[in-house]
Parts: sequence; C-alpha cells; structure tokens
Amino acid sequence: METVIVGARGSRLAQIMVRELIDHLGSCPVVAFKPRSVMTDGDKDRKTALRDLGGGAGGLFTTQLEQELLAGRIDIAVHSLKDLPTAPPDGLVLAVTPPRADPFDALCGSTLAGLRLGARVGTGSARRVAQLKALRPDVEVVPIRGNVPPRLAKLKTGLDAVILAASGLRRLGLDDAITELLDPSLFPPSPGQGALAVQVRASEHELLAMLNAFGDPDADAAVKAERALLGELHGGCSVPVGAYATRSDDVLTLSAQVTSLDGQQRVSGTVTGTDPVATGAQLARLLRDRGADAILDAIREPIEHMRRLRR
Repeated sequence: METVIVGARGSRLAQIMVRELIDHLGSCPVVAFKPRSVMTDGDKDRKTALRDLGGGAGGLFTTQLEQELLAGRIDIAVHSLKDLPTAPPDGLVLAVTPPRADPFDALCGSTLAGLRLGARVGTGSARRVAQLKALRPDVEVVPIRGNVPPRLAKLKTGLDAVILAASGLRRLGLDDAITELLDPSLFPPSPGQGALAVQVRASEHELLAMLNAFGDPDADAAVKAERALLGELHGGCSVPVGAYATRSDDVLTLSAQVTSLDGQQRVSGTVTGTDPVATGAQLARLLRDRGADAILDAIREPIEHMRRLRR
C-alpha cells in the first residue's frame, strides 16, 4: 500500500483540516494517508501583526509547506486557502477545491448592533479592522493573534467581542461561541475563506486526478473568481479586500469591497459571469474605476517602506 504524506501547520485547527480532507477522500485500498506537521513563519511569531511580519503578499503560513512539498518530504500540502498567495510557485498546482465550509466572519461576545459605544473588539486582520471601522467607527480595535481558543479567551480579559472566521470555530466545535454571522454584503470575507487549498506537485498526475475527483466544482469556481479578483488587485493578507462568490446553474455572482484602514472610504461592486478568472478580472476593473487603487496604494506605501528599511 502506498503511503501519501499530508502536510499542514501544527495547530489543532490545521490538523482537523487534514482529517477533514482524509475523511472526505474516504477509504482507498491502495493509499494510506499519513499526517505530518510543519512549522511556518506565521506560527513562530504569534504576537507581531501580520503586515509588520512582511505578510502583505501572503505566504507566512504556507511557504514552508510548499518547500516541503517541492523537496518531496510531503506529498500533499493542506492550507487554508485564504492564506495562500494567488501566484503559485513553479512545479506546484492546486487540486479542485473540496466542499467549502462556512465562508463568513463571526462576531463572538456581542452582536454588531449590541456593541456598546467605544467597545473594544479584537482582530488581527487589516480587512476586518477596516470593515469594522466603516460600520462602527466608535469602536476601539485591539490587535490579537494566535490560535482560535486563545483569541476567544480574550473575551474574559477586557474585550467586548472578537471577530473570527466562522469556519475555524465550526471545525473546532465552537459553534456556540458565535454570537452573530456578519452580513457578507457589508462585511465580505477574505477571498477563499472557509475553503481548503489542496496542493500537490504538478508531476504527480495520478494523485492530482484522484484529488480532483473528490472536488466540488461550484466551490472551486467561486474561490477561483475571488482569488482572481485579489490577484488583479495585487492584494494579500495585509490589504482590506473582501470578496464572496457563489455559483448557481453555472453562473457566478461575485461581490467585493475595498476599504481604507480607517473605514472612511469604501468601494464595492457585484458582477456575474461564467468564467471564474474573467469574472474576477471584470470586477477588479469595476472597483478600480470606482477608486480602489487610491485606497490600496495608500495602504501599501508604508508596508513597502518598512520592507525597504529591513533590507
């Protein structure tokens, strides 16, 4: 029996995602799946803000896994798709996306309307900060990082609420911690949120074909459109781009929002199409026409300045 090594981050959530994939693939008489943990740069430093770690283009939670995959030490890399840069490294490909978990953001500890004036809300995401400020400019945003349970524990030490991905909470069995799912029309999630990225070497044709057979074509088209939009806007985890797509009867509906970090400027739009990449590119052009570049350039400038100082 062939052994296939499945690599992922060492967190409990990442290992649950590996088990979710293996369970979804079902029993295979000729393949035995073996999980393996890999430490990433994002796991080594759980205090510094992602944008200050140089994570603007993504890769803090994925680069080491990709290196292990290219070196042949693992056969499959499982990522949270929202962490994966839109430009893949040479020699690696993504399998068709498995069924997607809940893509939305969750407010824990309070509803949005129920937050007191000047409430303290925890999040480590630039997108969530910007979107929250746009809806509730009175709140104080407190930067938090780390695994899900320690972030939830901040509710006991002075925070009124925290914002987390609903998919992570549900995968950890923490559904009861969700006070409100945030409306994606006002609070669109990160592109690819809730979806698994299943990455393999491009040369592994049989393994890729097996994984593709278990993919969800609707989820795959939706996240491809979201990521195509992000790629066109040259976004990453440190720029506040939210996007959400659905597909019905082969027609994609893609909505997105770009928000300034102080929440005072927002541009948004919705388009429909059949080709994911073309649909993402179409919406990116629309957002640019409405002023997205000015918002994103103002955010990128200090990030690039900090990178130059580090060199």
